[in-house]
Formats: sequence, C-alpha cells, structure tokens
Amino acid sequence: MRTLKIMALCGLLAAAASSIFGPAQAQTASVADIKATADAIQALQDQQKTITDNQTKIDAKLASIAENVRVARLYASRAR
Repeated sequence: MRTLKIMALCGLLAAAASSIFGPAQAQTASVADIKATADAIQALQDQQKTITDNQTKIDAKLASIAENVRVARLYASRAR
C-alpha cells in the first residue's frame, strides 16, 4: 500500500512538472514572430489613424452641409 502511494505521488509530481515546464517551451516566440506581430500592430495603428482623420473630415463636411441647410431654410422662410 505504501509503494502505491509513493508511485501515485511520483506520477502526480511528474504530471505537475510537465504541465508547468511544457507550455513555457511551446510559447516561446521566434524573432520573426515578434517582428511580424509588431508589424501587424503598426499597420493597425496606421489604419486607426487614417480612420480617425477621415472621420474628422466627414464631421467637418457634415457641419458645413448643416450650416448650408440652415441658411437655405432662413432664405426660404423669408421668401414666403
């Protein structure tokens, strides 16, 4: 019975050690992977900046159109 407990304890320790040390080797990224990730992040940041700039331009044009509509309504109301 005692040997069974010792073997079970050794098995548990081996399983714990493999679960702790195994993934660390599997998660190691190469330099190329890190560079590709950095390039992808930079591309996303550039796209986000472009989207923000475009949204600012759209907002400015909408404000201009809204002002033109407001002025047109003023002139239309005075013409009646």
